[in-house]
Amino acid sequence: MIKLAEAEATLSSFYEEMRDKGAPRLRAAAWAAFSEFGLPSRRVESWHYTDLKTAMSRPAPLATASHAALSLPRAHDSLRLVTLDGVFRPDLSDIARLPEGVAVQSLRDALAQGEPHVMSALASADIGAQDPILALNAALMQDGVVVEIASGARIGRAIELATLSSAEPAQSTYTRALVMLGEGAQANLIETLAALSAVFAQDNSALVFRLAKNARVDLVTHLSGGVEHSIRVVSLLAHLDSGATLNSFALIEGEGLHRRQIFARLDGEMASALFNGATLGRGRLHADTTLVVDHAKPSGKSRERFRHILDDQSVGAFQGKVIVRPGAQKTDGVMQSKSLLLSDQATMNNKPELEIFADDVQCGHGATCGRLDKDQLFYLSARGLPRRQAESLLIEGFANEAMEALEDEQLRAYLSDRVSVWLSRRISR
Repeated sequence: MIKLAEAEATLSSFYEEMRDKGAPRLRAAAWAAFSEFGLPSRRVESWHYTDLKTAMSRPAPLATASHAALSLPRAHDSLRLVTLDGVFRPDLSDIARLPEGVAVQSLRDALAQGEPHVMSALASADIGAQDPILALNAALMQDGVVVEIASGARIGRAIELATLSSAEPAQSTYTRALVMLGEGAQANLIETLAALSAVFAQDNSALVFRLAKNARVDLVTHLSGGVEHSIRVVSLLAHLDSGATLNSFALIEGEGLHRRQIFARLDGEMASALFNGATLGRGRLHADTTLVVDHAKPSGKSRERFRHILDDQSVGAFQGKVIVRPGAQKTDGVMQSKSLLLSDQATMNNKPELEIFADDVQCGHGATCGRLDKDQLFYLSARGLPRRQAESLLIEGFANEAMEALEDEQLRAYLSDRVSVWLSRRISR
């Protein structure tokens, strides 16, 4: 039986393998930060509901580069940038079709070139600095993609950042993507994290945003796939300048352990961040959404609205913290988590927090947890709907509430279809 301490020793060997593959100073600083804490257990407050130290007691070997030709299905009309098994794959990507104003390179090339503005953005030392898994990602990052969108560019067609796993046997990947938008730029992005087959994997990925003045990003994140005991930790780091907007929605489904963590810093006046999401839990899925929204300047706005639908023995967790710094007057922040428990064995953990150090703000939070409304079920059943279909209708409406802020009708329809597929499988059991 391997001891938990040996997990860090295995990760240390991974670091020795990666330390000289671009950005050695950044990697060294990140490894030192990780080494101070090690793999987080429930004793770490921000990881209280997810014991990663136990789950990762046996780190899977680092993924090796695969150059196999694949035909990847498309679920929506987007321009795709693919990172497969830890390696950016230009041959599977739509680089030649990208519009003017969009520049793309692999993370590996960006690290080798070491351009100061890219390295500074990748480091993201001012947000998420205390998270050990984010530090581990920076220390071991294998590859990924760097996207730069020019000032004033309006990118109408969605750009998909697809991080995929395919190889067997078990392996681990550490990927990082950086998206930088110039002043006044606008873009729609899709972040897809999935397994192409039923493979056991340990994935640690990070998406870093740098939004200049008045830039806007609409982001849809879809986490799916995996098998029991697989691990996927997905981090989102966002730095917003004055007047910048990030509108984000995430759908989480699948098997294994999923943790999506968000670190957002509103570092300019009138910056706006919206984080919405829905979790569809069945089997033994463990889905943890943890976020920190840091209001550093006046007149910022943040909204967090999450829906959790948990069946069987699935476990959900929501930890949300909104910080209002001294001087960040006129901040407007609202955080809400609502959960539906469809089984006696399902579990939901909620922990919303506010840390306010300014006196002219409007901030609030709320969390609810319950079952489907019996009166609504009776009303639908009395009109001829079978019990399971009546439940599905209510569940679908509950999940779709979190999608209301999505402006792209095609993406909203795609996500609604995913909810419908999940519900149809529930009916057929």
